[in-house]
Amino acid sequence: MEAFTVLTSPALPLDRANVDTDAIIPKQYLKSIYKSGFGQYLFDDWRYLDAGDLSVPVASRRPNSEFVLNNPLHQGAKVLLARENFGCGSSREHAVWALSDHGIRCVIAPSFADIFFNNCFKNGVLPVALPAATVEALFQAVQADPRLEVTVDLAAQQVRWSKADAAFAVDPFRKDCLLRGLDEIGLTLEHADAIKVYEAQRAKTAPWLFT
Repeated sequence: MEAFTVLTSPALPLDRANVDTDAIIPKQYLKSIYKSGFGQYLFDDWRYLDAGDLSVPVASRRPNSEFVLNNPLHQGAKVLLARENFGCGSSREHAVWALSDHGIRCVIAPSFADIFFNNCFKNGVLPVALPAATVEALFQAVQADPRLEVTVDLAAQQVRWSKADAAFAVDPFRKDCLLRGLDEIGLTLEHADAIKVYEAQRAKTAPWLFT
């Protein structure tokens, strides 16, 4: 997993509340267990004028010029700015995979659905919860300057833009994992030597488990 330390990027302002995971990545695309390839379907129903169909190449579909993701001024943004209860709905981890595959490394919103929030940390995406008034100030700043750069400093637990800044809370364990780029598998592999020693001892005391 890619480590998250300090990220400076323009922000993608998705001015909608209660964005559910089916809006982030529709159900017809949940046919792969690999984490790549989902970025092209991010916000699919809003992003394209024609309905999503696996038999139709994405390149042949008509983009919705009114949707923020298709606005040239916001291309390359790695910070997603959203409203309250982002990531509600089903528990599909593919929603975070789609965001990450598109290049989103941080989502800033007043609140998140619990399962989506947890899935973010498991996939190297930092969910930052800020007060609604602070998020509104950020939206207004991005509206005034679409290429406004936002800096998210995980170590300092701070979001900075223009001449403003805001502190955010994060669980110490999850913070450490993100800073070191460790998912659950990476954490387990840190104990690889101890695991090998245990397996060797266990093979002696219960050899039938290893046949």
